[in-house]
Amino acid sequence: MRLLYVEDNEKLALNTSASLRKNSFVVDWVSNGEDAVHSVKSFDYDAIILDLGLPDMDGLSVLQAVKQVNSEIPVIICTARDALEDRLSGLNSGADDYLVKPFDVSELVARIKAVLRRPGGALGLHLAAGNITFETNERTVKIDDTPVRFSRRELDLLELFMRRKGRVLSKDGIENALYGFDAPPTPNAIEVATHRLRKKLIEQGATCSIHTLRGIGYILEDNRT
Repeated sequence: MRLLYVEDNEKLALNTSASLRKNSFVVDWVSNGEDAVHSVKSFDYDAIILDLGLPDMDGLSVLQAVKQVNSEIPVIICTARDALEDRLSGLNSGADDYLVKPFDVSELVARIKAVLRRPGGALGLHLAAGNITFETNERTVKIDDTPVRFSRRELDLLELFMRRKGRVLSKDGIENALYGFDAPPTPNAIEVATHRLRKKLIEQGATCSIHTLRGIGYILEDNRT
């Protein structure tokens, strides 16, 4: 899951971003409204965390601009503005949730997952493909009910394939989902990661395989169908 974090307090942003990454989110941090709008136009995000007190634009103006680009993207406002009228204004302007600073990152993570589980959201708690099951909260995978260990990158990639089971994923699509703009993948990183994951699934007896569609991308399909 790739998040855009819009926050002008550098210390808070760096600490929160690090905690979100430990919870398996890809995080792009920007410190002003202009960069936020530009990022939404340039990349696909599963959700946005938005401060209201930005140096160049009011956060509500950023919210409106973001919704014009992508009306479906969930936005969680995180701000020190705790008055009832501020909350109402944010929610009535299109925000999906409103969190007052200071907050615990565990609550922010729970709220992100909550908005992503809503109808049309990107997140489901339980994923299944063939004989593979993935519990996204615990980040655990079983094949034929047997726990299998994967590296963090393998888990991220497997989750992406399982969420798009039966659909083609391009290399650019995988990069966009798994890598932030501050940590781009090295050359051939997608090919290497996909090869390793494919090999491990075969070794563990998975009934789903990752197939390469030359010049197009990759697809996870159930071999039994």
